[in-house]
Amino acid sequence: MEPHTTLHLRSECKPLEHRSALTPTTTKALLDAGYRVHIERSPERIFDDSEFQAVGATLVPENTWREAPADHIIVGLKELPEEDFPLKHVHVQFAHCYKNQGGWESVLSRFPRGGGTLLDLEFLVDDGGRRVAAFGYHAGFAGAALALKSWAWQLNHPNGEAFPGVSSYPNESDLIADVKKTIAQGTAKSGKGPRVLVIGALGRCGSGAVDLCLRAGVPTENVLKWDMAETAKGGPFPEIVESDIFVNCIYLISKIPNFVDLQSLDTPNRKLSVICDVSADTTNPNNPIPIYTISTTFDHPTVPVDVKGEPKVSIISIDHLPSLLPREASEAFSKDLLPSLLELKSWRTSPVWERAEKLFQEKVAILPKTYLRE
Repeated sequence: MEPHTTLHLRSECKPLEHRSALTPTTTKALLDAGYRVHIERSPERIFDDSEFQAVGATLVPENTWREAPADHIIVGLKELPEEDFPLKHVHVQFAHCYKNQGGWESVLSRFPRGGGTLLDLEFLVDDGGRRVAAFGYHAGFAGAALALKSWAWQLNHPNGEAFPGVSSYPNESDLIADVKKTIAQGTAKSGKGPRVLVIGALGRCGSGAVDLCLRAGVPTENVLKWDMAETAKGGPFPEIVESDIFVNCIYLISKIPNFVDLQSLDTPNRKLSVICDVSADTTNPNNPIPIYTISTTFDHPTVPVDVKGEPKVSIISIDHLPSLLPREASEAFSKDLLPSLLELKSWRTSPVWERAEKLFQEKVAILPKTYLRE
């Protein structure tokens, strides 16, 4: 190993983002393997600074990654602040700029302009093409929970009062207990329990959504589990409109027929009142739910859809849903990521990181030249 490869965990800047790419457990494993690990102090991170200090990490002030030596590898989760200065480091994070999302050019161009490199966590894959680590399960789990809570809220607030802000839960048990209570309130108001349709049910994300529904007491027959076989005929699908809740858990790669659109919602048979777009491809031009354009937040979890008749329809499109369960989601993700993290000392030749760097160079190659100018 090259002497003292240093990883620098930055403090997350996204509001209400409590997760962490490194945990005290994985930090200790990296230290034991000979890495130096600098941890920015963070008021938001689910793990206390002292937990990292206890395993031997070096605590540094918040937001000091910008001044870190150029050979330090900056590790984070969500996107960087919307700034324009060139980036000189290797960054390991989710950047959300490889699928033609709005503003992708400005995000991506900062790396080549500064001589930096993006190793995007979303695109770390093993030799078989499977992602080495993902938050999908907890994203689906949390998304289904908020969808059920929103369904019950709307039933008990028929005048359209917006579903209020939410905060993270200490563990799954507390979240499930809360969802069970709100399902009971909704069922008491409507006289029946919710019918939930999950698309992408066979994947990590979809399995999390299905598990939450079942553990919260939704009967198995009321949880419709769809995947590629069921969607192969192409939408829009009346089965979505005839369900109370639709949870979208697909991994969008290319243009597909819409699952639902404003025309399909305009029917007297509609029961649908809540859509949780866990995939959160809000600005993706291929989004198969083209009935909204606004990403939502934990502070304001839903946005209304302009539909005719009742019930009203609201959408949840929070792009960091696993932060509803930040400790468990972080532990699971970081544990899966650890074998790859241990290879960061040789990221240019380690297959997982080498593939990520190759993809980065391919995306940089299609940047409009105007974005590469200082």
